[in-house]
Amino acid sequence: MSSELVKSLVPALPEGGDLEVRSPIDGALLARLTMDTPAQVDEKIARAHAAFTIWRDVPAPRRGELIRLLGEKLREKKEPLAQLVTLECGKIITEGRGEVQEMIDICDFAVGLSRQLHGLTIASERPEHVMQENWLPLGTVGIISAFNFPVAVWAWNFALAIVCGDPCLWKPSEKTPLTALACQAIFEEALREFGDAPEGLSQVIIGDRRQGSQMVEDPRVALVSATGSSRMGREVGPVVAGRFGRCLLELGGNNAVIVTPSADLSIALPSLLFGAVGTAGQRCTSTRRIIVHRSVEEELWSKLTTAYDSLTSKIGDPLRPETLIGPLIDQQAFENMERKLASLGGAAVHGGGRILADQWPDAWYAKPALVRLERQIEPVMEEVFAPLAYLIPYDDIEEAFAIHNAVPQGLSSAIMTTDVREAELFKRRSDCGIANVNIGTSGAEIGGAFGGEKETGGGRESGSDSWKAYMRRQTSTTYYGHTAPALAQGVQFEA
Repeated sequence: MSSELVKSLVPALPEGGDLEVRSPIDGALLARLTMDTPAQVDEKIARAHAAFTIWRDVPAPRRGELIRLLGEKLREKKEPLAQLVTLECGKIITEGRGEVQEMIDICDFAVGLSRQLHGLTIASERPEHVMQENWLPLGTVGIISAFNFPVAVWAWNFALAIVCGDPCLWKPSEKTPLTALACQAIFEEALREFGDAPEGLSQVIIGDRRQGSQMVEDPRVALVSATGSSRMGREVGPVVAGRFGRCLLELGGNNAVIVTPSADLSIALPSLLFGAVGTAGQRCTSTRRIIVHRSVEEELWSKLTTAYDSLTSKIGDPLRPETLIGPLIDQQAFENMERKLASLGGAAVHGGGRILADQWPDAWYAKPALVRLERQIEPVMEEVFAPLAYLIPYDDIEEAFAIHNAVPQGLSSAIMTTDVREAELFKRRSDCGIANVNIGTSGAEIGGAFGGEKETGGGRESGSDSWKAYMRRQTSTTYYGHTAPALAQGVQFEA
């Protein structure tokens, strides 16, 4: 079934190489792909650069038509692409469908945006002058995506970049290249229907960090949009800055939910559960820390541990509709979780450990772990990409804010409260790019800009005015008078 699915979405699969692609569901080999050579990467960058000189002059609404066609093709292929997402990265099938829907939604957003790439008219201090702010296509965009959202993050960047006039190079995670090749094949269907786009407008680079590094270092790549760990960002950012390129970094998260005494726990509990264990804890927005007032700590611990116990029977094959928690991406992810649990000393740990090893010895399923702490300790400061969350008590709201902001990451945050004063204060105190009230840390919509602060990188993708990252700003002044134009600030210069 898996080979038929892959071939139906990627009919021209570049097989025969040394990059093994395995499903985290059971460890089965899905494909062996040939990685791009340095010469092939260079050729792809050159093609993208050549495509830019043509695509930048295509009217933006016409560019939007190409993305409209892509959205239609994604609607047609939603179910098989969702299944491939699940097969390759291990998230449950409803999340796979949700990820493809996110691609469709960003296409719709970008189509509308293609008629709204507007600047400003600015009042000039000089008579008979008019100032304008223009937004122009930037250049080739290099996209580096992570395994956990193997298609949505690409779409966030790609749909906006294409309508903004920029060709794209995509270096997917070496753990999930098949979904990238499937998206490229779907886009090529849209290209054939579109008719007159330049060659090289969209290309996939297959490989590991070596191919990614080559793309990052190349000055012909105007913007590098990279999603991954903070460690990866520390490597990518200085390289791009060193050649005066642009970076859009979406890095680690160590997200917290503050649960106050006034919180409605019937509302809070579902959000806490999905945030902590959804996608097997492998989201950058996953809930890592639950900062709870001591007056409700015992009750919340009891409710959460009971809920965790009930989830054990719902761990399994993510393609089955009854499954709520799929596998970790690989053995290394499981071992990272085990090491973190071992580093916590005598903390109370509920859950954890490997499961279903007898059924799938080459796959890595883990029981979600909830750790009860007396205070926030040093091991908590580092993000672990696994279903591992910490319960941390607080006494007053300012202490909760201090605990919340003490970690180096700053992506997503939430508060559970029925006190409007606490809610509004939280939005001002949270140092994260996302601050939610009475919903969890996971589950962003494409209409709002997505991204964070501090070690999360500071980038913004998807909605709002994030399109500006893919364009260059130009200030233009025009004089329409008949005598010598005046200089700014009253400067006099007469020869």
